[in-house]
Amino acid sequence: MCPPPGPARRPAPTNSTTMVRSDLFRLDSKTAAIIGAGSGIGEAVALGCAMHGAHTSCLDINADAAAAVAKRIQADGGSSDSAAVDIRSAGAVAEAFASIVRAHGRLDIVVCTPSINVRKPLLAYTEDDFDRVVALNLKGSFNVLREAGRLMTAQRRGSIVIFSSIRARVVEAGQSVYAATKAGIVQMVRAAAAEFGPSGVRVNAVGPGVVETPLTAPIGEPRVVRRVRGQERVQALGDRRRDGRSDAVPRIGRGELRDRHAPSC
Repeated sequence: MCPPPGPARRPAPTNSTTMVRSDLFRLDSKTAAIIGAGSGIGEAVALGCAMHGAHTSCLDINADAAAAVAKRIQADGGSSDSAAVDIRSAGAVAEAFASIVRAHGRLDIVVCTPSINVRKPLLAYTEDDFDRVVALNLKGSFNVLREAGRLMTAQRRGSIVIFSSIRARVVEAGQSVYAATKAGIVQMVRAAAAEFGPSGVRVNAVGPGVVETPLTAPIGEPRVVRRVRGQERVQALGDRRRDGRSDAVPRIGRGELRDRHAPSC
């Protein structure tokens, strides 16, 4: 995602509670669409892209939440806008991306974080439970991947990141369908990477472990979060430097799990 040589970089936005290593890489002149930007992992990704210089379009099924994050970015000196999108609808995804291209002339980065989980034993699962989880997690990711791929292969550049989960590799009771969708995402991304790569488009999956988000709130406070609760509120978990210090990142907020797009874990 390194920008071509050009004019002086726009200063990365900062605020009083977050600090990132913006010198590690820059996204100046890039346009990024972050889906699920209204909360959790998606919110942190949107803030991070903006801090590294990208124009950041905050997309979420919750229009108000997306707008609030966009306003935070703007208040910190970044460039951002927002819109509502339901990734279960292929048409809605296509229109959201087309709107970004009309406004900014390009779409360089797409990051898709939303998912839901119905935590039940397999024998207790209903068809409706199954359809809800698969429709958002797998079909929604497919809609994003396909539409972003169409745009980016045509322009012969771009980067797509779809969020999977550690559950794609390690599963436990009550996680059957969720884990299946996350494993499916990994394979779908691998195929897309092979298909889009010759056109200059990179496709990657990210598989985080347990992260403090609205999706994980029902299982209680993750052990890794409890362990560092007495330390800095905005320190990077698991990213401590050799000198014992840590580079701070936006703290991912908590909240109740609702029937909406929640960040993956």
